[in-house]
Amino acid sequence: METIEIGGPAILASRIALGTWAIGGWMWGGSDTRSAFRTIQAAIDHGVNLIDTAPVYGFGVAEEIVGRALAPNGRRKRILISTKCGLEWRNTTLRRNASAARIGEEVEESLKRLQTDYIDVYHLHWPDPNVPIEETAGAFAKLLQAGKIRAIGVSNLNQAQTELFRQIAPVQTTQPPYNLFEREIEGELLPYAKATGLVVLAYGALCRGLLSGRMSPATRFEGDDLRRVDPKFQPPRFNQYLAAVSALDGFARTNFGKSVLALALRWVLDQGPTIALWGARRPEQLDAIAQVTGWWLDEASKREIDRILQDTITSPVGPEFMAPPEAERLVA
Repeated sequence: METIEIGGPAILASRIALGTWAIGGWMWGGSDTRSAFRTIQAAIDHGVNLIDTAPVYGFGVAEEIVGRALAPNGRRKRILISTKCGLEWRNTTLRRNASAARIGEEVEESLKRLQTDYIDVYHLHWPDPNVPIEETAGAFAKLLQAGKIRAIGVSNLNQAQTELFRQIAPVQTTQPPYNLFEREIEGELLPYAKATGLVVLAYGALCRGLLSGRMSPATRFEGDDLRRVDPKFQPPRFNQYLAAVSALDGFARTNFGKSVLALALRWVLDQGPTIALWGARRPEQLDAIAQVTGWWLDEASKREIDRILQDTITSPVGPEFMAPPEAERLVA
């Protein structure tokens, strides 16, 4: 397993991390706790030592599962936990709240659910336009000083917001959506991360399963599955993205003897100081981890990948639909 330092050698993370949004169940058709435990164990067996979660993933469910999975046999000391704050909910209604008071409440709730007394990397989940970034960053700095967190990260912040945050608190990671199909960060945020030493935790590295190679035009999504409202999974775009996946899979197998899934994750790892967040619900979904390491993409291969994308996807769309409301307020 390839590794990368987060802020220094004291936090040495695997470059593939387990993402737990799907494990939490909400917007993914429900949670299967037993399968989740097996998935976490499989990730560890494959060399993953970083698990990324958040309170809003299943409204506490994902954090509770991670805590229960890591509590026995001193496993927690060997595994890094990344979690987040800045969103609150009532039932399934979300709002952003990155006030200092709310962050102080959230960290205690997360520590309890995770069955730990510290969090390795603590992220602001989304920027809150109703709270000055200086206030939010100040709250993070106090948590770092108190030893409740070991490193500070931001998620879904642009370059300017990240720089403002960094004026108050030492930021070590940034967590944006990033995959072969969603590459907006290449304009500003990724070069900024390279220049300032930030580690990029790329979420959606497989674009909500599109890049797994397991989908077809007949694939259907049920219940509250996020992909029912994701524009990439609706006609006519769905067929365009599936055509891209098919072409990328052929390219990967012909040139590297790898699957499109391995190609997609390798591509993320080859873009700079990155960690690929791999969301999985079942242990067998992680079997391909061994295919991702020990090789790399040369520049000619990257250019061919770009050509395939340009030829197959005529109406690309980004991940903007996932952003939670900025000003909506919870009702009693």
